[in-house]
Amino acid sequence: LDEVEVVVATVSLSDVRAFRASFIARSSQAASAASIPRVEVDFALTLPYADQLCSAPSRPSPPRLHSAMEEIALGPSGWLWDYLRRSGQRGYFLPLSGGADSSSTAALVAVMCQRVVEGLGAGSERSRSRVLADVRRVTKRADYTPPDWRDLCGKVLVTCYMASEFSGAETRARAALLAEQIGCLHTSISIDGMRSAVCETFAAMEVHSGGVRSEAVRRRPEMKTKPRDYAELTQNLALQNIQARSRMVMAYFMAQLMPWATDGDETTAGGSLLVLGSANVDEALRGYYTKYDCSAADLNPIGGVNKRDLKAFLEWAGRERGIGVLARVADAPPSAELTGAEGAQLDEEDMGMSYDELAALGYCRKVERCGPLSTFLKLRDRWADGRALTPSIRARGAAAPVTFDEQVAQKVKDFYFYHAINRHKMTTLTPSYHAESYSPDDNRFDLRPFLQNARFDEQFKAIDEAVAAAKAARGES
Repeated sequence: LDEVEVVVATVSLSDVRAFRASFIARSSQAASAASIPRVEVDFALTLPYADQLCSAPSRPSPPRLHSAMEEIALGPSGWLWDYLRRSGQRGYFLPLSGGADSSSTAALVAVMCQRVVEGLGAGSERSRSRVLADVRRVTKRADYTPPDWRDLCGKVLVTCYMASEFSGAETRARAALLAEQIGCLHTSISIDGMRSAVCETFAAMEVHSGGVRSEAVRRRPEMKTKPRDYAELTQNLALQNIQARSRMVMAYFMAQLMPWATDGDETTAGGSLLVLGSANVDEALRGYYTKYDCSAADLNPIGGVNKRDLKAFLEWAGRERGIGVLARVADAPPSAELTGAEGAQLDEEDMGMSYDELAALGYCRKVERCGPLSTFLKLRDRWADGRALTPSIRARGAAAPVTFDEQVAQKVKDFYFYHAINRHKMTTLTPSYHAESYSPDDNRFDLRPFLQNARFDEQFKAIDEAVAAAKAARGES
């Protein structure tokens, strides 16, 4: 956690000179270069010869390369601590749903606390005193020394399970158990009252102009389990979105008040909490989140990690960091719980693509710089291993793809279509820790126009021609 780390070694300049001389091209260039006048100076970079005989070069140390899971754990957790101590705030507030994303964020704060407590007992005296001073400044407790990392977590992290009528008992139980295992202050609220209040406010709307009679305005949107048309889908999305946005509003309200509400007599220093977001790479690329919902936060430690890697991280952290419930979280099917509890509503069914498919599509688009046609050509080869592809939600019934090439083509079209129509959301992405090549285009660095033609007429036409050419080459009609 030190800002600067200095590594000192004793090296042999003779060995360095001999190594450089082993490059023939460099020696030839040096021999052909013009001679430079030299000025003798009574000065040396080395020890006197007698002293050199009493010292030896440092022994080489093999490089320590962290595993991918260690990088996910150590990078964002260090960033979280550095951000917190520099911000002058009291800690973090996290809407904890019991799902993979928010649980990963909670686990990263727990790893942060583990590393801070480790830093109090390791390193130089200066380093230990600096970490302790930061802890006391953040917690606003002048004499506080954390006895263990869970006690520190209870001082700097507040979580809240924001339930609705669609929330399930399993996610509530997982959130509570995770909070218990990491030691944070855990709360729960119901957002149903906020949603109802918004709906009642809409119902009381008055129409004053525009040629529409007030009594003809529809005022009572209804949630349908299986929307049959765009009118019902519009109502569903509006009612789902107001749930998500209510959570964001409540998160910031609680982040400002929780230190005041819970400090008691330990401190009267005041302060507020930073709100943590939990939106992953796949959801950002697909646009599968509500603009200004709980993804809108002060910072997002998992914004550069896809769902597949997050699941692996949860399993690793549960095993290596002593947070056993994370394995249970990793095994659960992802669900937004906006229309039904976990199991009744599934993310991959709603999106029409699995998280593994999204990871592959996003990798082609960003890392391999592919457009729709290039993505199709790559994935029809990579996915030709007998896997079953998730049914499309845009091409159904008689329009549903039949052959493998048609299924891959439709998957690519769906991805680029949804990515295009949801790119406006990318301009509001919360600042995240970006350390992977597949990270989404951060709105501060991606200077291309964010609005795109979602039809991709020429590109999709080229995909259809490739599918037809492949079918003809196989002699299929």
